Amino acid sequence: MFGGSLEAIRRLLRGRGAIEKLVMMDASPDMVEFCKNAEQRSPNDKIETTFVVGDEEFLPVKESSVDLVISCLGLHWTNDLPGAMIQSRLALKPDGLFLAAILGGETLKELRIACTVAQMEREGGISPRVSPLAQVRDAGNLLTRAGFTLPGVDVDEYIVKYESALELIDHLRSMGETNALFQRNTILKRDTALATAAIYNEMFAADDGTVPATFQVIYMTGWKEHPSQQKAKRRGSATISFKDIQKQFSSQN
Repeated sequence: MFGGSLEAIRRLLRGRGAIEKLVMMDASPDMVEFCKNAEQRSPNDKIETTFVVGDEEFLPVKESSVDLVISCLGLHWTNDLPGAMIQSRLALKPDGLFLAAILGGETLKELRIACTVAQMEREGGISPRVSPLAQVRDAGNLLTRAGFTLPGVDVDEYIVKYESALELIDHLRSMGETNALFQRNTILKRDTALATAAIYNEMFAADDGTVPATFQVIYMTGWKEHPSQQKAKRRGSATISFKDIQKQFSSQN
């Protein structure tokens, strides 16, 4: 398990009898230390837990050594997302499962629109304030490109209400979820921020005065290849043609 909501996932795994060993990994030493302290406060004696500081793009995990890889809301910070997913597949045993949740491209769409309009008005150009995110249509391609079998993709959208756009921005900063790009404008001018809040409120505010923020979560599942898994039939092996099926349905109508 690596990146993102490590502690929340650790709590959810409590009581899962089939899990005997758990490796919790993050690129941030502070996050790993936080998870260690949480484990000490509320230990799970039934699961042997190991804590590792590591990078998703250079997984410190032996090939074919784990049954399950979980990543919850962390992969959008990865520079080489396909590479990280390939390494996850290599770490899995045959028939092992990759399970990930990432923020999708519709996330914070209201803020992106308001901030773009404000920057064009006040600064005459735009600089991304939020990290670039994958689109739903890309998720299946990513799983296939990484070599997973039986790929599956699902999506949910959550609307969170805030008192103002400024409260949302403060929340994103405290989460560390602003902009991961190295070449970026790190300063959001005060007048641009105020203009963003005003435009956000004008375009999206609800009747009760709150403003909505959309969070799109894309769920991806993929398996490491194994002989027991379902496979597509050999091309040309079909015994019934589409013409025969069409005739059968036409006769019923």
